[in-house]
Amino acid sequence: MTTTIPELLQRIIPRRRIHGITAVLLPFRAEQPDWEAWEAHLLRCAHAGLDPAINMDTGFGPQLTPVQRREALTRARRVLGPGRALVAGALPFLDGDDLLGAYRRALRDIAEVGATPIIFQSPLFAAPGVDVPGLYRTILADVPKALAFELSPVFAPFGRIYDLPTWERLLDIPQLVGAKHSSLDRLQELERLELITRRRPEFRMYTGNDLAIDLVMWGSDYLLGLSTFHPEAFALRDRWWFEGDPRFFVLNDALQALGMIAFRDPVPAYKHSAAVFLSLTQGGTPLEPHPLCVRRPVWEIDLLRPIAALIHSAMGA
Repeated sequence: MTTTIPELLQRIIPRRRIHGITAVLLPFRAEQPDWEAWEAHLLRCAHAGLDPAINMDTGFGPQLTPVQRREALTRARRVLGPGRALVAGALPFLDGDDLLGAYRRALRDIAEVGATPIIFQSPLFAAPGVDVPGLYRTILADVPKALAFELSPVFAPFGRIYDLPTWERLLDIPQLVGAKHSSLDRLQELERLELITRRRPEFRMYTGNDLAIDLVMWGSDYLLGLSTFHPEAFALRDRWWFEGDPRFFVLNDALQALGMIAFRDPVPAYKHSAAVFLSLTQGGTPLEPHPLCVRRPVWEIDLLRPIAALIHSAMGA
C-alpha cells in the first residue's frame, strides 16, 4: 500500500451514518443451545439498533448441525418479526460431502426467512487453482443479494484472505453488495476501501477487525463479534460519530480496550470471553459457550470487570 499518513487522514469521513451489524453469541447449556437466552440477546441487539447476524462464527455456525442452523433461522424470524433486517451465515459444514449442494440448501433456508446470506468460506475456496470469483458466481447463481466473507485463519482453519487482484474481481459480481473483511490487518482493509471508492462506491465494506474498530472513520461499516458484548455501547458510539460528538473517541477507546482483551490469543476463545462478559454485565444464570469452544482462564472475569466499568463510564451512565 503506497500512501502516507496525511493522505490517510484526508480519507476520514466525519459524521457518516455507520451501518452496524452484530454477530450474535449463541450460549449453551448442558451442551445444547440455550435458545431462550439466545432469543433474549438477539432482541437486545436489535433493540439497541444493530442488525443481528446469526449462524456466524460468534454463533458457532460452523459447529452447528444443519438442523440447528435452520432452527436458529426460524427462531430469529419469529422473534424479530417480518421485515426486520437479518443476516445469516451460509455454511456447508456437517451437511455431507457435496459442499456446493450444501451451500444451495443453506441459501434456500436463508431465503425462506427473508434474511441476507453471507457466504462462509470452506475447503472449496482453498482448493489448488480455484477461481474464487467464479466460485462465488456458481454459489450465487440463484441468489439476488449476498455478502462475501474473508476470514483470517486465526479465527478458523478454513479461513482465507485473498490477494488484492482476486478481491477486486469480487466487485464485478452484481449479487455481492458488500463484504466482511476479517484479516485483522488495518492496511489491507484500507486498500479495499480505496478500491471500492474508485470502482464501486455503493459496495459496503464491513470490517471484522475487532482490533481496529475505528476503521468506521474511514468508511467501513462493521459486522463484528465484539459488538455482541455490548450492543448498546456500539450503537451509541455510532450515533456520536454521526452527530459529530467527540465523546465518540472516549467510548471507542473503551470498546477497543475490550477488543484487545477479548481477542487476544487464542483468538477463538473470544466467544468464551463474550459469555463471561455478558454474564458479568447482565446477571442471571452464567452463560456458557459451545462445548468445543476454547476456554479462557478462570480469572477472565477479573480482566473484564474493569473494562465493563470503563465502558459504563464512557457511555455517561
